[in-house]
Amino acid sequence: MIRSSKKMCEVAHYHTNIKEWPEGERPREKLLSRGVCNLTDAELLAIILRTGTRKATAVDIAKAILSDYGSLSGLGSRSVQELRQYHGLGNTKAISIIAAFEMGRRTMSSTDRKTAMTSPLDVFQYYHARMMDLTVEVFTVLLLDSANHLQRDVRVSEGILNSSLVHPREVFRPAIIEPSAAVILVHNHPSGNAEPSAEDITVTRQIVEAGKIIGIPVHDHVILTRNNYTSFAEKGLL
Repeated sequence: MIRSSKKMCEVAHYHTNIKEWPEGERPREKLLSRGVCNLTDAELLAIILRTGTRKATAVDIAKAILSDYGSLSGLGSRSVQELRQYHGLGNTKAISIIAAFEMGRRTMSSTDRKTAMTSPLDVFQYYHARMMDLTVEVFTVLLLDSANHLQRDVRVSEGILNSSLVHPREVFRPAIIEPSAAVILVHNHPSGNAEPSAEDITVTRQIVEAGKIIGIPVHDHVILTRNNYTSFAEKGLL
């Protein structure tokens, strides 16, 4: 790949527009005739990109992106700015890629909101898909009714967890408005280490004490990683 102000892609194998390729090798036609499961990752991404440039097809651009990020999983958390570095990708295509991945995450994490959140595993299964590719810490509050049914969730902050970013008033304001009977705190550790830090424990204790005062208990604080989780309740840290 030639490095310049924008990353360039190798010239297409057929040196032509995809429309001029043999019909069985065009991604859209291949999907129609053989099914979506028979497409490569690059071909699926090329369908989202729709078009290439004069020197590279959408498939070539897709291959270059996947080569740089290693896999679809590595691509899933990229920003518009990161994707726009590729020649042929503007805001529209970058936004389309980001939206497609977000739809996939939401589909994977969707659940019947009448189902009670009764354990840390419920939380992990609900949020794992949404958070596993994030590159920064995101702190979210789950609002629960009296039967522990999920009412909705609220993202409180992004960035390293500390008391200046996560204040009890930001946690409990939506819970009071809803109104909610209890809350569960959730945040991710992009490092892959699910163990709580000293700051995690300090912030959690502040929120738990505030909840006792206003009468909205904190049922748990769950830290998520790509493959694991830690529950403050299970560890006796609440």
